[in-house]
Amino acid sequence: MTDAVLQTPVEAHAKRAVALLVVTASIGYVCRTALTVVAPGIMGDFHLSQAQMGTVFSAFLVGYTAFQMPSGWLADRVNARTLFAGVAAAWAVLTFATAAVGWHGFAASLSALLLVRALFGIAAAPTYPASARTVAVIVPERLQGSANGAVLSSIGIGSALTPLMLGAITVRWGWRTALVASAGMAAVVCFLWLASPRIAAPYSQEAKTSRWRDLHNKSFWFLSASYFLQGYVGYIFVFWFYLYLIQVRHFEVLQASVLTAMPWLFTLVAIPAGGALSDAMVKRWGATWGRRALPAIALVGGALFLVVGARTESATFAVVCLTACTVLVLCTEGPFWATMNQICGRHSGAGGGVMNFGSNLGGMISPALTPWLAGRIGWGAALSLTAGLAALAGLLWLGVTINDSGHAGGDS
Repeated sequence: MTDAVLQTPVEAHAKRAVALLVVTASIGYVCRTALTVVAPGIMGDFHLSQAQMGTVFSAFLVGYTAFQMPSGWLADRVNARTLFAGVAAAWAVLTFATAAVGWHGFAASLSALLLVRALFGIAAAPTYPASARTVAVIVPERLQGSANGAVLSSIGIGSALTPLMLGAITVRWGWRTALVASAGMAAVVCFLWLASPRIAAPYSQEAKTSRWRDLHNKSFWFLSASYFLQGYVGYIFVFWFYLYLIQVRHFEVLQASVLTAMPWLFTLVAIPAGGALSDAMVKRWGATWGRRALPAIALVGGALFLVVGARTESATFAVVCLTACTVLVLCTEGPFWATMNQICGRHSGAGGGVMNFGSNLGGMISPALTPWLAGRIGWGAALSLTAGLAALAGLLWLGVTINDSGHAGGDS
């Protein structure tokens, strides 16, 4: 939270809660991505092909995406301390269960890995909807962009920490030990929540009737449609940037590894900075244009960089443009979630679940559709089409309005 030093007890409490949310989401991201670091060891021990290992990765995303809306519903009804303590405990148990597959009599099968990872996806699903709901309840509106940006910086934190910590453990003690270490971190998060004060209580019985009014507002659906497209674009870089650099731009493996890490390092700054800048714009221009301006400009700007990066003959310049595109697309995370907070208020669990379902649905489609298109029309044309979707995501923000009271304008 980048505003001036927090003065009031309410703001100080909010700052501590957001710090705990950042730690929780970051460790959750470590647990969810740990499998990518230890995958070579698992593939070797269980004799899995790349395609089979890919289905294990996908099992997480299926469970995670399918349970976004149910987890948002749950986040509105369960106290944050209870919910996060429960999901962190589930992360610990399921990460340990992954390490135990094929160990001392446990089933050593692809089916066992698929089941455990799908269950982990379900357990991870409440992370961001519940975080958003907590922010909506305890953080003042003028700081919600910064708070959401800080929580969502866990994407970069987890992506950077996981290979650094678990790679060394895997090399020295093996992949099972690395997963057990991840499970231990999740257990610590569970105890931190159990020791924390009660925060973000469930909404009152009287308030439940207004939940669907908030979600039926046309501004919410413009926002969700934009986030679907933002997820579609963003997940291409998650799954295909590394292979694109090797197979299309012909970088060596080590060069591609370093260049692939660069966008995620930049997002450590860009995601929280985007939220803080959005808060500053709200103070200057009001709620609607303050929230609209950054994502509209960043997504259209990201589209331009994507077109240039896809079409340029220079491999080095392509990396610069594609990195800029990734950073611009991801710096919108804070404004997206802060705007959802202002539309949905105390029902931000349900709103966040719906919005994040769309983003992850886009993320399930794009990694398969983009290479399919590239095989038929070429990578340059396929990425240019993706750029058009990024630009459309920015333009959809023109349909999002927020009244000064914090609620969405337009028809309900």
